[in-house]
Amino acid sequence: MRFDAHADQYQNNYSKEENAQFAQIFGELTQEFVVAMNVGQTPSDDAVQALVARHYKFVSQFWTPSREAYKSLAMSYILPSPYRDYYEGVHSGLGKFHYDAVVVWADANLD
Repeated sequence: MRFDAHADQYQNNYSKEENAQFAQIFGELTQEFVVAMNVGQTPSDDAVQALVARHYKFVSQFWTPSREAYKSLAMSYILPSPYRDYYEGVHSGLGKFHYDAVVVWADANLD
């Protein structure tokens, strides 16, 4: 798997207001992943997989990732990156939890 399959696909041609809305939605999704972790759900639980489906739909507003590209994006949640730093700042282990959930969902739903 390439670890940078998503890197050059994102284009930000959105207004300040749109970016603020995207940040809010991303933050809300992130908090839902934290809640799932805190109540003991696993990355493969149906409720967590539904969150990943919503995350994929959110990401698809900006680009349509293939299985490899979506898993590459999720890899940035556990390798040194601003995404990992963000997730770990929100909740210890969140990047790995989200990564594991994305891998399960992508393998089951994407080509």
